[in-house]
Amino acid sequence: MVAGSINEECAVAVSAQRLWKAAFAGDWDALPKVCAGLIDAVEVQGDGGPGTVSTMKFNPSVGVDNVFKTRLISRDAAAGKVKSEVLQGDKVCAKLKSQVSEMQVQAAGDGACVVKLAVEYDTLDGAPLAAEDQATLTKGYLGLIKAAEAYLVAHPAEFA
Repeated sequence: MVAGSINEECAVAVSAQRLWKAAFAGDWDALPKVCAGLIDAVEVQGDGGPGTVSTMKFNPSVGVDNVFKTRLISRDAAAGKVKSEVLQGDKVCAKLKSQVSEMQVQAAGDGACVVKLAVEYDTLDGAPLAAEDQATLTKGYLGLIKAAEAYLVAHPAEFA
């Protein structure tokens, strides 16, 4: 088993408040809307607090495994931070014993923010996760952020 981590930042051209409301505040019904074409549906088991399990069903056109299932560890609106454990995912996730992601949304000027992504993982086979697999994980997380950004830029009155 090998422990590893990925840390990335993503600049977003909408306010931290709007991005938080649209993608991280726990409004599961909003995700298929703000990530249209990527997420077709979200099923939720729980009350939205820690322990809640969410299952995102991706659009087949995305070209990844259809289901991404996570368990919420914590959500701190004041700090703009969400932490989740991945329970089911794509072929990269299948190489991992565990995967925990944390995203933090921070204001970065008027009408802009930065999303900080941290992923900690343990591999199953004892080999380090290949660079291309790390890139695939990063692309998946940040792709959803960029989809939400595009929606919010196109709909400036929503989630205001």
